[in-house]
Amino acid sequence: MCSRSDGFILYLITGSQKYFFINQNSMNRYKQKWLLLCCTVLVFISCKNKRETQYKDSIGSLDLKRGEVVSCGLQEGQFGTTSFSASVPEKLRNDFNMAISLLHSFEYDESEKMFAKVIDQAPGCAMAYWGVAMSNFHPLWAPPSPSELEKGLKAIRIARSIDKKTKRESDYIEAIANFYEDADQLDHRSRVLKFENAMGKIYLTYTDDKEAPVFYALALNAAADPADKTYARQKKAFGILNAIFQQEP
Repeated sequence: MCSRSDGFILYLITGSQKYFFINQNSMNRYKQKWLLLCCTVLVFISCKNKRETQYKDSIGSLDLKRGEVVSCGLQEGQFGTTSFSASVPEKLRNDFNMAISLLHSFEYDESEKMFAKVIDQAPGCAMAYWGVAMSNFHPLWAPPSPSELEKGLKAIRIARSIDKKTKRESDYIEAIANFYEDADQLDHRSRVLKFENAMGKIYLTYTDDKEAPVFYALALNAAADPADKTYARQKKAFGILNAIFQQEP
């Protein structure tokens, strides 16, 4: 007679007969491992569902613009090529880049519609909420209305609550947050200057980011002092954009 153990099964071989017995201790350990694994999966699913529910509740409070994009300028496909690196699902990358193109073209309402389209399909995309905040900023126009300020701040808070984002994306989110936060304590220009300063840091930090110079140039123009007849900020913005134009006319 001989014996052999295989995991939690003990085999006994006697002549031509084979017997096996369950090793109770090993079986219990096996059950414990599976129970722990199942609990981990259930906790993960529960947390994921809780986050999605929170996103949906928050999204509803944003009152996002939705619908067909109606451009008063260039037609679709005539915005040039935009490729903004962001944590966006591949199937929504074209929609996200179109939203960026509309943002660059000052089509703010239409840009928000495209960012809303991304949010509806990927509520965990932090940069889509950044886009909503940027769409309600329109720095070269009149200051945002109270409702636009509220929407932008809510969008920033949702973007911050999302863990899946890069350091660069967090920096973009925090840059526009400088404009929306403390609106009840700081005037419009003070907050624009804070945005300009933050975008300047992004421009200097992420030298391979082709979008950073464009947004920084916009911030410079937004922060320009009408009383400054040297037009220092406007000239700096022109130099930045002209360099890009020489590379990509």
